[in-house]
Amino acid sequence: MNLPTRSEILFSVKSFAAAMLSVYVSMRIGLPRPFWAMMTAYICAAPFAGPVRSKGLYRAGGTVLGAIAVTFLVPRLINSPELLSLVLALWIAGCLYFSLLDRTPRSYMLMLGGYTAGLIAFPAVNEPAAIFDIVLARVEEILLGITCATVVHSLVLPQPFGPMLVARLDNAVRDAQHWIRDALNPAGDTRSASDRRKLAGDITEMRLMTTHLPFDTSHLRWTEKAVNALQERLAAFVPIVSGVEDRLTALRELGATEVSERWHALLRDVVALTESPKDVAIDAQGAALRQRIDALEPKVDDTLGWTGMIEVNLAARLRRLIEICVETRALRQHIDAGVHGRLPEAVRHLPGVPVSALHLDRGMALLSAFAAAVAVLACCAFWILTGWPSGAAAPMMTAVLCCFFSTQDDPVPFIKTFMWYSIYAIPLSALYLLGILPAVHNFESFVLACAPTFLALGVFLARPSTFGRAMPFLFAICGTLAMIDTHNADMVSFVNSTLAQVVGYIAAAVTTSVFRRVGAGWTARRLLKAGWSELSRMGTGERVPSLPEFSARMVDRVGQLTPRLALAGKDQDLQAVDALRDLRIGLNMTLLQSVRARLGRGDAAVGPLMKQLSRHFALRPRVDAGCELSLLDTLDNALRAICAGERDAAQREALAALTGMRRDLFPKAAAYQPSLATAI
Repeated sequence: MNLPTRSEILFSVKSFAAAMLSVYVSMRIGLPRPFWAMMTAYICAAPFAGPVRSKGLYRAGGTVLGAIAVTFLVPRLINSPELLSLVLALWIAGCLYFSLLDRTPRSYMLMLGGYTAGLIAFPAVNEPAAIFDIVLARVEEILLGITCATVVHSLVLPQPFGPMLVARLDNAVRDAQHWIRDALNPAGDTRSASDRRKLAGDITEMRLMTTHLPFDTSHLRWTEKAVNALQERLAAFVPIVSGVEDRLTALRELGATEVSERWHALLRDVVALTESPKDVAIDAQGAALRQRIDALEPKVDDTLGWTGMIEVNLAARLRRLIEICVETRALRQHIDAGVHGRLPEAVRHLPGVPVSALHLDRGMALLSAFAAAVAVLACCAFWILTGWPSGAAAPMMTAVLCCFFSTQDDPVPFIKTFMWYSIYAIPLSALYLLGILPAVHNFESFVLACAPTFLALGVFLARPSTFGRAMPFLFAICGTLAMIDTHNADMVSFVNSTLAQVVGYIAAAVTTSVFRRVGAGWTARRLLKAGWSELSRMGTGERVPSLPEFSARMVDRVGQLTPRLALAGKDQDLQAVDALRDLRIGLNMTLLQSVRARLGRGDAAVGPLMKQLSRHFALRPRVDAGCELSLLDTLDNALRAICAGERDAAQREALAALTGMRRDLFPKAAAYQPSLATAI
């Protein structure tokens, strides 16, 4: 086992100090259960100050939300335990459902509002007259823990979140540069498709991490708009470079060696542009390269062949690639300027794609909420039927675990891990509750008694590799101390409470296994079908998203597919899927819809094509050979109509989009023929 690093020790010491401070203040002001504050201080702890602040804010909001629900529901339904159990289960499930539809730190508030109601209400049903006092005490204890954690992690050697985020951004930009170099240089190292998809996942992960940025202690928080804009450029970059890579491959497959040679010098200069030092402005070089692309791009007329169309598409995508590179460089320089207090005013108000534009799976959210409701109701039924005095802990822990792991494809292994490490903590919990705490008579002794255990656990919490085991171990100790009256604890109450918690763990695992357990392959298919459904709607014109919004959502889906495709193993249906191809098709459909109004007579051929594309994606993954042949004919007719239309920018963009769609949909089809007579 590795020795703890300085940052791990610092995190552990600060977390322990915040927890002890919360216990001390709780005792001084006479709160009944000070260990709720201690547990909350540890739950809010994070290595960086920004996430601590955001978690604290949203945890406070969730606690108040849950407390309001308890105050309203329990007094009115206390005489109908079955109805109260049903309403609380539905409240927990509803909060979980809406939290899963919000992929920002705000979701923590909604989720917490759900299971906090259970944490407060279930143990308080035997004291309905004192429900307001109990709710007030829990809220005060939890808010005190949040405050202590936030103050300590923000003021005592705060670890800013910004430098780590900037480092991740720079790594993503370097990965993008390597992809450009490999794609544009035939002799370069070609990376696997999984590496490409991993970059997509990294982009989405950074987008979600950026939601903590306004809470950070570094000056980077003032550059949030620029950081978001840079992430959007990276998301737009994914389909563009994959398209350029495919078009160059197509030219080589067509044997167009002389064509490839014409582009070779330009491609080399594009690579040099992307790899120039990051503090160098590249606007002038970008403009010069775009002029060279215009000179190399073939003229469009009704005799243009398939090789020429591939070149038109390549030219359009290279122009966009250069624009993205120039914009990315400028935004990166703005971020550096913002850190030093020199961020231009215009950059502070850049429009951006909200996190709500990312992929949402309402079906899975509903299934997770249903499983949580069933699990809580099952525990409540067992509690009511047996009349178990300590049975309240079972639905409490079931609600917590069903919410904690609701985002996993298969939560059961995570619930089992949590359960086993909580069980491993039982002897130590018993030692503290029944042995150490009764012998402690002042706060100093209490700190000394807790220090060895909690300082060691804090180090393991700071390590991603051990966090998943250290947290349930620590949670079990703090939870036992919080839920049992430490002044009147005895072996009977301890055993009953512990057994009830284990029953809750088992109920969560069993219910989740029955109602919520799905495989990586199943989730991957849902992601693919969600993408195809969106492409089908775009074909009908029902809803055409903006390019940044569509890129962000599809790149998010590609990133989510990456680990699931790896876990799906030898599933041939999934291994044959190219999610980047669907992303490129969607990009071209969006571009085509955006220029349709300017195509004149060419729009008459685009309308039938979009309808057939809609039908094609609505039928996926089934393949109808007749429909595919009809789609190819309609696509070729649209290409001929566009080539015969007005010579303007809209024509070139439409032609590039149609060429890209034909190449992506029918990579093995015979080359396009400029006229029906030629085809015959």
